[in-house]
Amino acid sequence: MTYVVTDACIKCKFMDCVEVCPVDCFYEGENMLVIDPDVCIDCGVCEPECPPEAIKPDTQPGLEKWLSLNADFSKSWPNITHKGTPPADAKDWQGVDGKFEKFFSDKPGDGS
Repeated sequence: MTYVVTDACIKCKFMDCVEVCPVDCFYEGENMLVIDPDVCIDCGVCEPECPPEAIKPDTQPGLEKWLSLNADFSKSWPNITHKGTPPADAKDWQGVDGKFEKFFSDKPGDGS
C-alpha cells in the first residue's frame, strides 16, 4: 500500500503534509503535489494533515489513475521537503469538482 494525492489538491496545495512526512516523498507540480509510491513508507501521517482531504490510501477503489499519475510525475517534478506558501485563494478551491479536467498542469513547481 501507498498513499496518493488526488485532484482535491489541485489549486489548493496547502503543503501541510510535507511537514510531517518522515521520508520526503512529496513532489511539487505547478498547482498540486504528488507522492512517490516507491519512497512512501505507508505511515499515513500525511493523510489527516491535508485540509482538502486530497491524500488517500491506494487501497481505496478507483484510485488506479491517481497511483499512476503520482508515480509518473514524482519522477520529473522537484522533491519538496518543507512547507511552502499555499496559493492565496487555496481555500476557495476546496471542494470544487472537476479540477483535474479543467486545471491540472503537468508543469513542475519551483521546489521551494
